[in-house]
Amino acid sequence: MHLKSLKISSDDKIIREINFRKGINLIVDETPVSFGNETGNNVGKTTVLMLIDFCLGASPKHIYTDPENKKEEHKAVKEYLIKNEILITLILKEDISIIESKETRIDRNFLSRSKKIQKINGLQKTDDEFEEGLTNLLFQNHYGKKPTFRQIISHNIRYRDLSINNTLKTLDAYTKNEEYETLYLFLLGCDFQDGDSKQELLTKIRLEQSFKTRLEKEQTRSAYEIALSLLNEEISKLNHRKSTFNLNENFESDLSTLNNIKFEISQLSSEIGRLNIRRSLVLEAQSDLSSNVANIDTAQLRAIYEQATTLIPEIQKTFDELYTFHNQMITEKVLYISKDLPRLENDILLKSGHLNRLLEAEAKITLSISKSEPFEELEKIIAELNEKHHKKGEFENILLQLERSELELAELNKQLKAIDDSLFSQEYEQKIKDQVTKFNKYFSTVSQDLYDEQYALKVDPEIKNGKRLYKFSAFNTNFSSGKKQGEISCFDIAYTLFADEERIPCFHFLLNDKKELMHDNQLIKIANLVENSNIQFVASILRDKLPDEINNEDNFIVKLSEDDKLFRIENFGN
Repeated sequence: MHLKSLKISSDDKIIREINFRKGINLIVDETPVSFGNETGNNVGKTTVLMLIDFCLGASPKHIYTDPENKKEEHKAVKEYLIKNEILITLILKEDISIIESKETRIDRNFLSRSKKIQKINGLQKTDDEFEEGLTNLLFQNHYGKKPTFRQIISHNIRYRDLSINNTLKTLDAYTKNEEYETLYLFLLGCDFQDGDSKQELLTKIRLEQSFKTRLEKEQTRSAYEIALSLLNEEISKLNHRKSTFNLNENFESDLSTLNNIKFEISQLSSEIGRLNIRRSLVLEAQSDLSSNVANIDTAQLRAIYEQATTLIPEIQKTFDELYTFHNQMITEKVLYISKDLPRLENDILLKSGHLNRLLEAEAKITLSISKSEPFEELEKIIAELNEKHHKKGEFENILLQLERSELELAELNKQLKAIDDSLFSQEYEQKIKDQVTKFNKYFSTVSQDLYDEQYALKVDPEIKNGKRLYKFSAFNTNFSSGKKQGEISCFDIAYTLFADEERIPCFHFLLNDKKELMHDNQLIKIANLVENSNIQFVASILRDKLPDEINNEDNFIVKLSEDDKLFRIENFGN
């Protein structure tokens, strides 16, 4: 599937329309050097890539938020997009070389609620329906599964620092290794239906282990077992002493009833205690996560961060990107962790009400028993028994929860082992190696053409924190930004060629920012390669950085400058 066109409009007025072609598609900044702006950050060439990404499900905030400071919005741009009801229309074409091939139209604007436009082929979609519709463009019936549509296409769209500077790490900085494992097994065509289940199991194991650790915060299981054994001996002695009292018949009956009530109270108290532990864990986790939201003196932290970047210039991630993304992830985790809170609080409320009724009954029957004789000594024994039974109930409840937690962990690990046994079987490992070998045929050939070097993908089974996973990486590690840019392009081009051979659906366009970092001869070779490979290579670049061989109008899809910026905000309405 190719890009056909991208249109920016307001009502019936077309602000800008960009038509794409086969092969190299350049978004150039023609701003003269005399303007003193050699980076081209202000004319909108990267925004073209962002708008395509926006139509493919990215957040609208990327368009009007400073990438180096997520809290700082470009108010003029945001107001322009919303006030003028700017509509972005992306047309995808099954094959740009075939006029009659199927087209897909995607429309999105920046408004909300009833004014929000989010359409696929003219049909308005909710957020979930929109994501499902986008997923179905490539993979029917894959919506709701891992990897997600946005993860699958992440290597096609590279304008954020992480994906610009990393060949395989194309997701956010907090993505777990098992998510990358699932992603690259999927991209290589290694059928792994349990990718969702494995990630869910690992999450449950982490939560259950945390719960078990909390239960053993004061003492270990063996210590509770020894303490319980001693308590049972003490209770047995107290019961023997109590049995020596010669009491009237009613007293024994009342005492039996009282003991039953106390036992029920103990059990119910333990259950409420367990629920409160669960509730406390949720609230503490919620509080811990919320406290992780960066509400600190950012100015002081920024100064520290800037000092760090001075000492370690290789740091790629900006402070504000980490700061904002961290807060967003924490908010999502808080919502996930808090979902069971209403049920827990309702259970605690109901059981507390029942406990209060039992306590009233206990007080009533205790008053009745207190009138019997001899009671003073018996009252002491009963008080001791009550205290011992209460403590016994606590210990038994903790041991029961520990047993349940251990059983749950054993079952979860058993399920994980079943998945891993299949995933790490000799047959499956061989399948992965075969697919990697097929991919490397393209990766090494493309890199050889571009660099006279051979890059290759490798996969290493490894064990981390007792869990097995496949770790994917490239053979060569390059530290020069230009060469790294080339390695990334080699990988993306090679994957498209590989996917075609394996009949794996994929987008046949690659979006790239900052291609001025790439050496001229590599960019020329890429232009020649994609021209003959049914691939669209869309790149933003400063015109004065272009090599002469591709510096011609046929390769330009849009030319921007200080006098003619992408949105034409200054000229809008004139």
